[in-house]
Amino acid sequence: QVQLVESGGDVVQAGGSLRVSCAASGLVFRLYAMGWFRQAPGKEREFVAVIAGSGIKMLADSVKDRFAVSRDNAKTTVYLQMNNLKPEDTAVYYCAARGGGLSFSEDDYPFWGQGTQVTVSS
Repeated sequence: QVQLVESGGDVVQAGGSLRVSCAASGLVFRLYAMGWFRQAPGKEREFVAVIAGSGIKMLADSVKDRFAVSRDNAKTTVYLQMNNLKPEDTAVYYCAARGGGLSFSEDDYPFWGQGTQVTVSS
């Protein structure tokens, strides 16, 4: 079965950096677009970034100057590098997979990980 496992969440001071990872199994990884979403307390889940199997990327406007998404197909792992973190970045970060192209809609992603907590202190 498809499994997505996030890791790397931590408590970081504002202005710091953090990289979270998502290890995938049970799918032909290179054929799947891998997305990152986040959900802060009391807020709806929102799109953060996505990378297609080809390496084409798309990031939300709120993070595009600070975050970067990448993937290692040999390790079946996708990464989200977060720089210049702000308190408003505090959220549970989820990875998701879909057997298609780039999408920013969570409704297009059938497979989800359990999430990893990122807390940014001021």
